[in-house]
Amino acid sequence: MTKDSYDIVPAHLAVEAMRDNGYKNAAHAIAELIDNSIQAGATEVELLCGEKQVQREQRRRSAIHQVAVLDNGRGMDATVLRLALQFGNGTYLQPEKHTGIGRFGMGLPSSSISQCQRVDVWSWQDGPENAIYTYLDLEEIRSKRMSEVPEPQRRSIDPIWFQVGKTLESRGTLVVWSNIDRCIWTTGKAIIDNSELIIGRIYRKFLDEGKVSIRMMAFDLNNPANKPMVEKFALPNDPGYLMAKTSCPNPFDEKAMFEAWGGEEGTNEVTVTIDFRDRKHEVKIRFSCAKQEARPTGGRNPGDLPHGKHAAKNIGVSVVRAGRELELDQSLVIKNPTERWWGVEIEFPPSLDDLFGVTNNKQSARNFTELANLDIDSLLTETGKTMSELKEEYKEDGDPRGPLLEIVQKIDKNIKSMRGFLVGQTKGSRGGQRRHGSNTPQKRATAITTERKKEGHKGQSDKDESLPTEERKEIIKKTLLDRGVTDNAAQTLAATTVSNNEKYIFAKANLETAAFFSVQSKGGAIIITLNVNHPAYRNLMEILEEKVDGVDADTLRSRLSNSLEGLQLLLMAWARYEDEQPDGKRREAAQDARVDWGRVARQFLDTE
Repeated sequence: MTKDSYDIVPAHLAVEAMRDNGYKNAAHAIAELIDNSIQAGATEVELLCGEKQVQREQRRRSAIHQVAVLDNGRGMDATVLRLALQFGNGTYLQPEKHTGIGRFGMGLPSSSISQCQRVDVWSWQDGPENAIYTYLDLEEIRSKRMSEVPEPQRRSIDPIWFQVGKTLESRGTLVVWSNIDRCIWTTGKAIIDNSELIIGRIYRKFLDEGKVSIRMMAFDLNNPANKPMVEKFALPNDPGYLMAKTSCPNPFDEKAMFEAWGGEEGTNEVTVTIDFRDRKHEVKIRFSCAKQEARPTGGRNPGDLPHGKHAAKNIGVSVVRAGRELELDQSLVIKNPTERWWGVEIEFPPSLDDLFGVTNNKQSARNFTELANLDIDSLLTETGKTMSELKEEYKEDGDPRGPLLEIVQKIDKNIKSMRGFLVGQTKGSRGGQRRHGSNTPQKRATAITTERKKEGHKGQSDKDESLPTEERKEIIKKTLLDRGVTDNAAQTLAATTVSNNEKYIFAKANLETAAFFSVQSKGGAIIITLNVNHPAYRNLMEILEEKVDGVDADTLRSRLSNSLEGLQLLLMAWARYEDEQPDGKRREAAQDARVDWGRVARQFLDTE
């Protein structure tokens, strides 16, 4: 038996297994190195991708040979440098140091071996010529020639990095990957093109606040003096689109594409205080929604425009830890192109890592994702419990995640409200747009209502018809705004309704109710708000409102067929509602309501 035959974790086997440690791609692995740079106080970081010519498929091609991350951070001494290359070790492991983006002691070695066979590290506190150096090499570990991190030696960085690097100050660190065998992108340009949006999103707050700059460059290792193949600086990529000067295409590269969404609390930033391990911690939740100008009507689909395509790459709830994004969680996303037009960001401190379930590769918050995948509203309905009771049940079971339930529910409700608002921006704002002429449904219904009033039928809305014109407009506008209708659409609808002496207004919104529509009597008008989240809306109204220009006959027939089925199902739902009434009186009341409504409907629909 050899000396190490009974090691609990044989190093040569464990390190090989660690290569499959869950990094989504090279961009996220590179982000671990940038984390270390920022944690070390760097204000400038460079991603340097060196290529060499190789023979592939009977052709000479340029391919990635080395990837380096260079920074001007505080540098490391020999002890810290050696610790940095140990798996699970580091200088930020103690709870009192869980304040920045570092913590787990896995970033440098783990991210590196996920992409390459060898990682070399130089660090200096007195100029790069006086750097200290050490390395890890998987082949040496496999053959058991390397069982510990080599003691750092004094060694200047290689000359090539003096030529291509611009961040060579008195202090700093250089990490170089070589023998790259697991990166799916085979050129420096591909690595940068696929990394810039991810890196820009992960570090958007640092970039936006000017705390760090990230230069990205691809170059020829054999001819480093030549013009770089790619050279650019990472721009902030804000999935909430509230930042200006970002990577979003024109016209939203210099201005915000979204605006803050007030939501149910009336502010776009909600603070939730959580008690965890005998301490109070603050979690910030922020909401945003596309501006009207980002979704113009009458031309090309805004989703097909450059800024719309950019937004399609940023769908989900942005989970942010200590200013650094972990991931875009898509648990609450539905399959709809309009999902790109809302933004949600949840930010928490490192002291809540265990509560949120942060993985050691800092790519997800597992506990948050697990609860976000629950239908909490349905769970509350099925169990008959309140949110407080459900949180208390979690607490009694020894599960500390109760506060996350409330956070997820709050986010879900606001997302649903934003969906309703977004319907109002385009399709929903057409609730007040009607075909020209004197025989619109609104005018016909108003005329019939006038006749019913003459017959002695009184409505709750009638008493406000005597209010001053401007007061009526303001009341109607405010009611529509409260329902999520855009400002321009609300103002137009209110003005048109009052000026034309009409009685009825249609609006669309996300209603927090099981009803298909709501009815409000305001400003002398009857406002009918369709619930865009109700299946009846999708099966009836939405299908029929879609454009018909250029649509083939089979598609039109399919739409009509689907609408007919939707109407039949709606009527059958009412029939079942009557059938389920528990006693004769309630059943008779439902039947009477059906007859009374039918009587009014006959008068409204009779065209003779």
